[in-house]
Amino acid sequence: MSDKLTEIMAWKRREIAPLIRPVADSELAAINASQPPVPSFAAALRRADGRLAVIAEIKRRSPSAGDIKAGASAIEQAKRYQAAGADALSVLTDEKFFGGTLDDLRGVTAHFLSTSPSRPCIRKDFFVHPIQVLQARQAGASAILIIVRALADDEIKALHAAAHSAGLDALFEIHHEAELTRALTHGAKIIGVNNRDLAIFKTDLSLSERLIPQFPRDVTAVSESGIFTAADAVRTRAAGAHAVLVGEALMKAADPAALIVDFRHV
Repeated sequence: MSDKLTEIMAWKRREIAPLIRPVADSELAAINASQPPVPSFAAALRRADGRLAVIAEIKRRSPSAGDIKAGASAIEQAKRYQAAGADALSVLTDEKFFGGTLDDLRGVTAHFLSTSPSRPCIRKDFFVHPIQVLQARQAGASAILIIVRALADDEIKALHAAAHSAGLDALFEIHHEAELTRALTHGAKIIGVNNRDLAIFKTDLSLSERLIPQFPRDVTAVSESGIFTAADAVRTRAAGAHAVLVGEALMKAADPAALIVDFRHV
């Protein structure tokens, strides 16, 4: 881990430091039991009809692209994705680098629990401690993100266990073969190949083409980043992806619904 990802992770650790406290499995289980049930993220990515699932992301800006859609309403963007038939949503909740907030996630999940209860949301952030998992469940998320290269093994273990106790799925994000091995060692059942190198923010779809064929058959494969056209989606599907996670292209699109339809029919 180096460069931009190092900077982001260092900031995240400082940001959540005042919130850190022991979080027991029993507390997470109690929160899960006390909150409205959430739809399964894992199930949404394994389509019964075999087609490619689309995880549509709400992202106002990024370190690589700068402002993508500054000031965009998370709920209005989510409604566009909903109308277009996106299978799941990804909501960025990091404020400093991506312009998101936990309130975005709360608003989006509250809307979907009342209007489209089968559509799950993943909290997209830089997780380092179970307190963030607790926040995710309270905000209505169905899943969390675990960036393998950014975390020590004990941190991955704690986050994965916390997600399980809170009734959430975990998307393990990888970029290299060694990270795939680590993810599988920790029992990952959903693994996303980030085609963008988070150290230098260079994107290469051949990473999905190289790594996804190495996944065990029972692991759900997601291709993330760098997917802008139906042709890009075709490449990831041919590599074995069950789902694509698309943010920048959909946020910038004049008609995100048309793009989602294109992705869903590859």
